[in-house]
Amino acid sequence: MHPTISPLLAHPTRKAPAGPVCALVMDGVGLGEGDFGDAVARAYTPTLDWLRGLASATSLLAHGTAVGLPGDADMGNSEVGHNALGSGRVVDQGSKLVGEAIASGALFRGAVWRDLVARVKTSGEPLHLLGLLSDGNVHSHIDHLFALLERAAEEGVRRVRVHVLTDGRDVPGRSALGYIDRLEGLLAALSADGRDYKIASGGGRMHVTMDRYGADWGMVARGWALHVRGEGRRFRSAREAVEALYAETGGDDQFLPGFVIADASGPVGPIRDGSAVILFNFRGDRALEISRAFEDEVIAEFERGPRPDVLFAGMMQYDGDLQVPRRFLVDPPAIAGTMGELLAAAGRRQLAISETHKFGHVTYFWNGNRSGAFEPRLETYVEIPSDAAPLEQRPWMKAAEITDRVLAELASGYDFIRMNLANGDMVGHTGDLRATIMAVEAVDLCLARLVAGIRRAKGVLVVTADHGNADQMFDRRGDGSYQARTSHSLNRVPFVIFDPQARGDGLRLQTPPRAGLANVAATCLELLGFATPEGYEPSLLAPRTSREGVPVGAALC
Repeated sequence: MHPTISPLLAHPTRKAPAGPVCALVMDGVGLGEGDFGDAVARAYTPTLDWLRGLASATSLLAHGTAVGLPGDADMGNSEVGHNALGSGRVVDQGSKLVGEAIASGALFRGAVWRDLVARVKTSGEPLHLLGLLSDGNVHSHIDHLFALLERAAEEGVRRVRVHVLTDGRDVPGRSALGYIDRLEGLLAALSADGRDYKIASGGGRMHVTMDRYGADWGMVARGWALHVRGEGRRFRSAREAVEALYAETGGDDQFLPGFVIADASGPVGPIRDGSAVILFNFRGDRALEISRAFEDEVIAEFERGPRPDVLFAGMMQYDGDLQVPRRFLVDPPAIAGTMGELLAAAGRRQLAISETHKFGHVTYFWNGNRSGAFEPRLETYVEIPSDAAPLEQRPWMKAAEITDRVLAELASGYDFIRMNLANGDMVGHTGDLRATIMAVEAVDLCLARLVAGIRRAKGVLVVTADHGNADQMFDRRGDGSYQARTSHSLNRVPFVIFDPQARGDGLRLQTPPRAGLANVAATCLELLGFATPEGYEPSLLAPRTSREGVPVGAALC
């Protein structure tokens, strides 16, 4: 355990239940307006509806400053949500940290930035910038990219190549051309005084480069071929590529096939020996695999071929335990003393489980951006392999299999179980309303099974979500029409405690207006019989009272 972390102390009035405390994250299941585009409200959810009618139900903030993002217009996401759930605190997140480092100039004064610039000035090769091109502020922000480009020009970098990953997931589904036009405008303005700044390659974020958790290394292989070798379908400009691919595929930005920008001499920007490469995404989960492709001496997951001799850096370090990448521009948030770490130090057994799509969220992000268990003999991490089929074709995903395993483990001696059902988020990102309604219904069916299982095990079930998504499937345009929404919402999320052993006012809640996901950890710890750790946001459980209204444990006068 981190040397500055104090051990857990017993709660003065609460004792752990006979069975485990199980925290269920219904990923992407927020509380919307109840309109025709609210897949949560439109779904048949008798169990969730019943739970939300309990006295021990409320709602929580899961976006903006409540989860450490720069402002309250910023959508929450699974990374920051699970950081808050697991750490019990509001931690400044990647977007805010990067923005501050750019604004203060600290990023550009750092040794890594200076080394990158020096490398390309010496070699004559371009500085390559690779990342997600949008202002979704979940994995990246276009403003960060623009700041890097402008500073590179100021510092005399003669050649820059940008490899753009189109979004359509954290922003509207077909918004790529707006971002590309803005980028092309800046690149044209900076291509003066002998500078040569161009887009070199691109593709949809769910087709190339941005795989996570080893779900589909073929995405990384396709990205490597495009960005590094310049192998792919050629177009004269990124706009031409996107327009052609829209017409041919009918798809949205996130699924666009890859493309290479070429002129009469061939591809304009393969990554060659002597180059410097910056992955300008700040979020880690979809940045780890492409980082490994650039840094690992040997990689077995795909046929990489010759690896160019480049100086590679991430916007942040995406995995502190694995030290990936070795060089990075901004220090990531340091989160010590997560509830997982504290419970391990207290000798409590824990189970973390999800399917591949969200496995890292209930492990890596929940544990404060740390890979691996704190105490392997006390912790079990279970990954249920996700389906390869399109999510809208199998909206039930692996919710039943995850629930099966949890129900089988309720009597196995675990003190705390954390689980994630990914359906509401992953299917919500497809923009398919019908499939998302089915996804939410699948979660509710599993929720009913968990309620019954917890009742038998004499445990406690805590139900919440990490952010909204399925609750807002359409955006209203300025002309009054609607377009499919594939990004997260700004809505609050449900929070319910189901304790079949509770009597009377044993589960009254206290929920201040700014109560958010960071309050969940202390709440779970209190249910386990522990006092709120120093520095944690307070528990949502109200003090227990006797029949006379005097707090339990208080001295009678």
